[in-house]
Amino acid sequence: MAARAGGLLPPRLLLPLLVGLGLGVGLVWGASSASASPWAGSGGSGGGRGARGGGAPPAEDPRPPPRPHQHPHSSYGTFASELRDLRFLSDEGYPFPTAPPVDPFAKIRVDDCGKTKGCFRYGKPGCNAETCDYFLSYRRIGADIEFELSAETDGWVAVGFSSDKKMGGDDVMACVHDDNGRVRIHHFYNVGQWAKEIERNPARDEEGIFENNRVTCRFKRPVKVPRDETIVDLHLSWYYLFAWGSAIQGSITRHDIDSPPVSERVVSIYKYEDIFMPSAAYQTFSSPFCLLLIVALTFYLLMGTP
Repeated sequence: MAARAGGLLPPRLLLPLLVGLGLGVGLVWGASSASASPWAGSGGSGGGRGARGGGAPPAEDPRPPPRPHQHPHSSYGTFASELRDLRFLSDEGYPFPTAPPVDPFAKIRVDDCGKTKGCFRYGKPGCNAETCDYFLSYRRIGADIEFELSAETDGWVAVGFSSDKKMGGDDVMACVHDDNGRVRIHHFYNVGQWAKEIERNPARDEEGIFENNRVTCRFKRPVKVPRDETIVDLHLSWYYLFAWGSAIQGSITRHDIDSPPVSERVVSIYKYEDIFMPSAAYQTFSSPFCLLLIVALTFYLLMGTP
């Protein structure tokens, strides 16, 4: 009775109270552990213990689970992953588009010939850059000369700068169509009848196309260059050699015709002319002898025989 008066509970009441306190502490601990865990609501062992404790299952964490091999609180890992996503995804979540296509090759204008640029046409009378057997134009742009070449071939088209009208010792620029469909600008030096490719290439801003069985190109070359045996200064006047032919695996072969056309006189880049040269098929009918023969035959047929 003295003990009861001092505030002690009898054993029959003390045991239920201790059991109740233990269950309460267990529930509170389970709930706090589940909410603190980044894997709450994912079916892990913490969630299972909370359910077995008799309480309601903890609410799912709205945050996505961390990426594999990345600590959930690693700021560097989060920054790296976001940077990776930004590199490959747009704001809408779609991959970024590829680079825009290169502008198509601008066609060669012939209405400027003799006005703002010089031109050479070889082929049928009245032909243009898309119908001539061979076409070349040149014009000055600052310290450069822009050349445009075109020929009816699947291989290469070239222009040579020579001190005479013969092949040999010539500085040559050629546009070559390779097996990959590209047209590249090459620099050659004629050693006799053989063209040797030179590693030093003065061409820049080059572009080219192979279309409708024609090789067409455009490039710039400096007017003046440091003294070199294989590269001439274009501010001087030279004979222009015109040639074209086939190519095998990007390597040029012999020109298509035995006697390629040559400018009648030296060419000055400071003088723009529009010069037409008839091809062999039209030279026969345009020669003075042929014209005289046609007149004689016509007169003979009109007058008749005695």
